[in-house]
Amino acid sequence: MSIDLSYRPEVVDLVDRARRFIADVVLPVENRHAGDVEAAGGDDLRRELNAQAKQAGIFAPHAPVEFGGLGLNMSDRAPVFEAAGRSTFGPVALHLGAPDEGNVHMLAHIATDAQKQKYLAPLAAGDVRSAFAMTEPAPGAGADPNALNTLAQKVPGGWKINGLKRFITGADGAGFFIIMARTAGEPGDRGGATMFLAPAEAAGIEVQRYVHTYDRGMIGGHCEVRFTDVFVPDEDVLGEPDQGYRYAQVRLGPARMTHVMRWMGIAVRAHDLALDYVSTRQGFGGRIGDLGMIQQMVADNEIDIAGARALLVRACWELDQGEHASDSTSIAKTFAAEAYSRVLDRCMQMCGGLGVSEDLPLARLANEVRPFRIYDGPSEVHRWALARRAVGRARKNTEAGIVHV
Repeated sequence: MSIDLSYRPEVVDLVDRARRFIADVVLPVENRHAGDVEAAGGDDLRRELNAQAKQAGIFAPHAPVEFGGLGLNMSDRAPVFEAAGRSTFGPVALHLGAPDEGNVHMLAHIATDAQKQKYLAPLAAGDVRSAFAMTEPAPGAGADPNALNTLAQKVPGGWKINGLKRFITGADGAGFFIIMARTAGEPGDRGGATMFLAPAEAAGIEVQRYVHTYDRGMIGGHCEVRFTDVFVPDEDVLGEPDQGYRYAQVRLGPARMTHVMRWMGIAVRAHDLALDYVSTRQGFGGRIGDLGMIQQMVADNEIDIAGARALLVRACWELDQGEHASDSTSIAKTFAAEAYSRVLDRCMQMCGGLGVSEDLPLARLANEVRPFRIYDGPSEVHRWALARRAVGRARKNTEAGIVHV
């Protein structure tokens, strides 16, 4: 069995161009506005940066070629997304940020031809943004999707949706919503969900408020959205009724990995900044980078980044093989989310007072990566799922007479 971890020349070239674009065009804007994408111009900035990314030939590397993207598979996306993620504005600039990137991926795999023309085409082109509406206030769906409370009732010609969603990223200004609603069973029951496509201007959709969080890199906020008698025609049901959770897996596993890719860029940027500092800062008779305790932090950063990258590569390979990759994506997501927080914390510590000041971006970058331990499934939920599956496999082996000695 041969293992080739190299990238094709065209991918290497794409990564190099993305890095230069981020360094020359995007990072200056991010730093000028202290990482606040809304203060920097929001959608106006997005459209401006998207136009420049298209001109540079690096726009939407994940989107299908027939819809204007570069059609990269999961493995080839990793270094490109990392390069974009070096700036918190980078995913917006290259149109590969959440939730649009995940929605492009899901629509490309599930939508009908008519739905692709109506929703995927303008989304892939960057003409509109989108939102994925699943999470709800307690006691509704959150880390436990089976608690889904939002209801869709069958009516002549379509469905009517009622419910309240919360933490819906990008909702303010989105062109359309993908809405997860219950069409069978009761809250707490396994299954029974359906996904619906609805234009943002549809009657009954109301973005009620921003839920303010301390990350500032996503356009459209994390919002609370009310759906009141929202009519969705049958042709805008995404996939089959009652199969929403199964279809959502098409999005969730890859989306977790693209988060790992993007936030990898932040972790590497922070590590580079800290290395620059400790390699020149004088103290205690020499450069502080020569002190043992500083070197231990540097080494631990190198280990955390390398570990996250190795787990990411494995999970992406499995996804590219058509595997479900539940374990690999949970492992990579959980390790990376926690590793990046450790990296940022060490970087701030190595840089002393500058690390917690606005003279360096480290403190605000730490605020960007910390929510990753919650977004796309809290670490604890992924650990629970991993353990449950491992115990289940062991039980089946025991019942089959397979005993390890």
